[in-house]
Amino acid sequence: MTRSSLQPVSITRVNAGAAHAAEDNVAREEPLAIELVGMDRDGAAVTKTVAITMCTPGQPRELAIGFLLGEGIVRGLDEVKAVFSEGPSDEEGQQHGVRVVLQPGARIDWDRLQRNFYASSSCGVCGKTSLRALEMTGFAPVPAPERPFPAALIPALPERLRAAQELFDHTGGVHGAGIFDWSGQVVTVQEDVGRHNAVDKAVGALFLRRRWPLREHALVVSGRASFELVQKAIAAQMPLLVAVGAPSSLAVAAADEFGLCVVGFTKKSGYNVYTHPAHVAADLPHEVAA
Repeated sequence: MTRSSLQPVSITRVNAGAAHAAEDNVAREEPLAIELVGMDRDGAAVTKTVAITMCTPGQPRELAIGFLLGEGIVRGLDEVKAVFSEGPSDEEGQQHGVRVVLQPGARIDWDRLQRNFYASSSCGVCGKTSLRALEMTGFAPVPAPERPFPAALIPALPERLRAAQELFDHTGGVHGAGIFDWSGQVVTVQEDVGRHNAVDKAVGALFLRRRWPLREHALVVSGRASFELVQKAIAAQMPLLVAVGAPSSLAVAAADEFGLCVVGFTKKSGYNVYTHPAHVAADLPHEVAA
């Protein structure tokens, strides 16, 4: 967490019917432009802003590359030459843009970069065409893990994620996303006002460490499992997504089709396995869990 992630505000605190002035912290939210630099089919240089996302300051490079990976625009380490922050700085020196420079041999479908947004209950995409869109974009099925994830470790994962959420401790207003190795140990935890941004930061952090793809890793999120988070797990080839809340119907459908195990309603006493229970080492029927 950085100081720039917090915004102090003056509030009126009401307690037991009495009101008094107080100070509090909220999570900052600001735009970040993601710019892609590459070549077209004729070898001419192309620079294109592919997204402007509202996010919590911090880890802009990780967020940018994670977004590109999750959208299937970038697929491997050999496609990226450099990722750096740029653009105007505010009074605290914070950058508001990230430029991702592709290797000369990287092939990008520039005509497809206009992202299609659908109406949804919060963020991400939904609708009957979404699964077909994943197939057309070239997302590959997630290979089954060489060994199941230890089922006894699953109930502790949200607690381990929460313990690493420093920004949440100060604001109570951000989502958390953690990537864990196959032994249940934390590899990285990231936070953001957007649940999708938190996942992008976590995935991008490991990509920039040249850990890719993320097979034999689990994605753990502090809220529900939306279709978009399932898509990002599939793009990273992670075989397990653990959520504190519930998955959506489209998230379950996408996970089932692409080989991702989705676990929801995760708490100390248990959890629900919605897809591919064989990815988890437990005495579970090989069908959707109740």
